[in-house]
Amino acid sequence: MSTQFESQVRARPTQRVASWESAYSARIAISDTAVIIVMIAVSQFIWRALVLHDPSLTVSVGGIGVSYPAISIIIGLAWVGGLAAFGTRDTRVLGSGSAEYKRVLDASVLLFSLVAIIAFLAQIDVARGYILFTFPLGTVALLGSRWIWRQWLRGRRQAGQLASRVILFGSLESVTVTARELSRAPEAGYRVIAASVPPSYDSVPRHLLGTTIPIVSDGRDIIDAMGEFGCDTVIVTGSDELPAHRIREISWRLEPGRQHLVMAPSLTDVGGPRIHTRPVAGLPLIHVETPRYEGIKAFGKRAFDIVVSGVLILIASPVLIGVALAVKLTSPGPVLYRSERIGYRGAAFPMLKFRSMRVGADAELQRLLEEQGTAQTPLFKVQNDPRITPLGRVLRKYSLDELPQLFNVFLGSMSLVGPRPQIAAEVALYDDAATRRLLLKPGVSGLWQVSGRSALTWEDAIRLDLYYVENWSIMGDLVILWRTFKAVVDPGQTAH
Repeated sequence: MSTQFESQVRARPTQRVASWESAYSARIAISDTAVIIVMIAVSQFIWRALVLHDPSLTVSVGGIGVSYPAISIIIGLAWVGGLAAFGTRDTRVLGSGSAEYKRVLDASVLLFSLVAIIAFLAQIDVARGYILFTFPLGTVALLGSRWIWRQWLRGRRQAGQLASRVILFGSLESVTVTARELSRAPEAGYRVIAASVPPSYDSVPRHLLGTTIPIVSDGRDIIDAMGEFGCDTVIVTGSDELPAHRIREISWRLEPGRQHLVMAPSLTDVGGPRIHTRPVAGLPLIHVETPRYEGIKAFGKRAFDIVVSGVLILIASPVLIGVALAVKLTSPGPVLYRSERIGYRGAAFPMLKFRSMRVGADAELQRLLEEQGTAQTPLFKVQNDPRITPLGRVLRKYSLDELPQLFNVFLGSMSLVGPRPQIAAEVALYDDAATRRLLLKPGVSGLWQVSGRSALTWEDAIRLDLYYVENWSIMGDLVILWRTFKAVVDPGQTAH
């Protein structure tokens, strides 16, 4: 590289990457090491207590007796090193998404696979019981500690701390959309500080629509703007605004400060597992898989629904009986409320709930919606609904009124997780996009229920439901069910 060109690329000093990232990564490293030490010690104690081995037992390695504490130290050091080698503390994966957990699991599985292979080839007689205790206990503890750290980080980020300071660059439309989406997920760790748009616009507002985020449109250098606003990350929201060589130059100039360059393609509401990057002739092509609603995944989802709903019906049977008696004794009318809902591919089915309203409540719905001016919105919600009984308010707060839907799941008209089941009058107001909700069976719970429940607008609810329909997975369902459990235990102010 010529001196002149190098001076152009590195013309101005760049701000060092946010110190919180290295500090947080160091905390994770210390935590991982402590967890591994404790769990190896606990595993040895449990193994010796259950198997009644002599504490002085050794392993023969090349004719030399090596004690199990020494073996444990070797495994512990290798485990710590494996976690580092697999990038489990890479700031790009810490705090959000599943990549962090996957890397921890991959590093742990590989380590103990290598231990088993080496022990077999070298004829080292390491007790299988020791390995069987150490591996699962240590791996679960590592994953659990990462989850605890993530909750701590999420709390700090929602308070406006420990986040990357971002400047957006792209067209006015693209930076506005990106800023809006990032503001919905503060736990992702991107705090938009400023936006830069090309100087080609005739008129540019001072701030992004509906925010106080300033807009830079005077053609100043993006690196200069980063320094001015104290940003450590630039997100390019439209590559058409920058030629390829300019993007490459920006990445070079960010290198001394270990700052971040992020490209945001024109993809929204597409889950990570559907996106694959494939370099072709120097071009980073992004492949987006089409959604799949049939085949082995659908079979697995149905099998999961049958097994889990059947088990939950058995476990919850005392609660079902108790709620049924309470409904019968506290208000006149039937115990169960049967509501015709529109489900998979537009088929109607009777959805079961414990009755939480007075008899004849359906006949009052249209009048109440017209009174509050929401009769034409495809999400019929009545604020401070006068039709709900006193017991019904308690049942709804803790979602106990929805327990009979487990029978809908078991019989096949619903799923444990899916889009919200709606009545025919609501479906009649769907546009083409909303109709895609019917490509999956409706769920007892869903992404929108754990993202705000009754506090959501129709626009937010349909966006979340469509995201689920396009990107569903068994692992995603497990996460939603866990979040559902937490929302039911602590319903807050969003359950009505």
